[in-house]
Amino acid sequence: MRLVLDPEIERTTEAIIGAAFEVSHVLGNGFVEVVYKRALLREMERRKLAVAEEVPFKVSYKGDPVGTFYADIVVEKRVIVELKVAEGFTDAHLMQVVNYLRASGLPVGLLFNFGVPKVAVRRVLP
Repeated sequence: MRLVLDPEIERTTEAIIGAAFEVSHVLGNGFVEVVYKRALLREMERRKLAVAEEVPFKVSYKGDPVGTFYADIVVEKRVIVELKVAEGFTDAHLMQVVNYLRASGLPVGLLFNFGVPKVAVRRVLP
């Protein structure tokens, strides 16, 4: 069963996924993560999405700040995008995004793996 998100968030995530597939189609696989991140940022900007990279979010423990994490990309101030170049997704990759969502309060994350012939995507909810 697929949880239905706000229609605007659905449109945003679909646009992000489309941008990732375009980057994958043009570049293929085999580059380091930063190359895909820069290309994805450019492609999303071409699609008129508001993007920010290395966005800091504070992590608290019982109300006390204990650290900061930096999301690879945040789109439209609503979607965390995390990029990987790996043989496949691991539980650690998924939990990283889940924890980012919990700390940030954002409603959805997208996890992309450009280390495979066709980019792999996972939609992640907190």
